[in-house]
Amino acid sequence: MSKRIKNLINIFLELGKVRITFFVAISTSMGYVLYSNELDWNMALVGFGVFVLAVASSALNHYQERDTDALMDRTKGRPIPAGKIKPGNVLLFFLIAGSAGLFIVYSIGGLFAFFLGILALIWYNVIYTPMKKKYAMAVVPGSLIGAIPPMIGWVSAGGGLNNHEIQAFALFFFIWQIPHFWLLLLIYGKDYEKAGFPTLTGVFSSKQLSRITFVWISALAVSSLLIPLFSISKSYYSLAALIIASIYLLFKSREILKPVLEKTRIRKMFLVVNLFVLIVVAVISVEKLIL
Repeated sequence: MSKRIKNLINIFLELGKVRITFFVAISTSMGYVLYSNELDWNMALVGFGVFVLAVASSALNHYQERDTDALMDRTKGRPIPAGKIKPGNVLLFFLIAGSAGLFIVYSIGGLFAFFLGILALIWYNVIYTPMKKKYAMAVVPGSLIGAIPPMIGWVSAGGGLNNHEIQAFALFFFIWQIPHFWLLLLIYGKDYEKAGFPTLTGVFSSKQLSRITFVWISALAVSSLLIPLFSISKSYYSLAALIIASIYLLFKSREILKPVLEKTRIRKMFLVVNLFVLIVVAVISVEKLIL
């Protein structure tokens, strides 16, 4: 019985893409901290609420893409195409988790945060998911989904969106989504093509796409420096840390410009980009809470 429960938990964790949605909880909590300058239960609860909402959205995405997932080597082992769970049960999980997530967000953040949560669901599942089946550049407008969670945190703490601080921070998370996806595309481009997705690998060579990705990684580094520019960070120590981290990111990202582009090198760059985001969040958090 315990093994069955464990397997069921693993299925729902996979449906929720918790390694990705964990970042959503972090960015939401950071949006809250940026405005409030403190850690409290409301911060934890709104972060958890958005996390549950993101898990629900990811589960619905599994349902929406169950047929194409079955065609790709990377995704054919996912719960629905692998026959681990029925599609109807995934929809039920989405409804329960989505309702719970929205309820928590509304209870802590109020009506505006609630509507931002609904916008996130609509943007990811109703707009972006169908769009990426038609347009190779869908990831650019789709990346707006990365900017919404920190806004929910900020609004939940009492802030308004007509503020340069949250706009700069949301922009950082928006830009991060694009190289994050295109690095995956450099690894799994053939898989996406096999499933019928229009991809940039059909338009550009791997070398050209790696250069485009490098430009977006550079934009990510620059956007992190907009954070102190708009007074989110006022400490010289924080500014120095962000500059060093940005230089390190650019130095490491030169790897994807080499003539021979190995998948192991791209995977390492994927980890470096995500680590950079965590470092930026950590630097800002330390300043807001300690300095």
